[in-house]
Amino acid sequence: MFKKISLLALGIIVGLLIAAAMKPDEFRVKRSIRIQAPPERVFPLLNDLHAFTAWSPYEKLDPAMQRTYSGAASGKGAVYAWSGNDKVGVGRMEIVNVTPPESVLIQLDFKEPFEAHNTAAFTLKPEGDGTTVTWAMLGPAPFVSKLMSLFFSMDAMIGKDFEAGLANLKRIAETK
Repeated sequence: MFKKISLLALGIIVGLLIAAAMKPDEFRVKRSIRIQAPPERVFPLLNDLHAFTAWSPYEKLDPAMQRTYSGAASGKGAVYAWSGNDKVGVGRMEIVNVTPPESVLIQLDFKEPFEAHNTAAFTLKPEGDGTTVTWAMLGPAPFVSKLMSLFFSMDAMIGKDFEAGLANLKRIAETK
């Protein structure tokens, strides 16, 4: 009986490891929202990292979070670093590419509670009298992440934050 249970447990573990190995080597989370404002009104809220404090859902997770800004005032080369509680951790983001008023590309480097190097992309597409804004994050999925993805959905966890942030962005852009 013990041998059968051990073989079953081993089979389950091997199956999980094989399933994880077959997952994609990169993850991607993406959400969009339609904002009743032209891209020229929305773009500055994304291109200036100082504006993130007004709409980012992560800013409210630690009111005592330490923030530092360096590099350019806005646009390419602008840097925002943070250090906070366990909910926000420690990290840095830098705007690495800008196409006004169409897109902002950000390099995200997380140091704590885990190390990760990802890319965030904001794209703005004019549609009639409004703009569709898409917030996407992508990055490598090492084996441990693939294994965890069998039990936790990165899309579900981060996606709700993106939805909240985009709703905040919409509220601000539409009342400017």
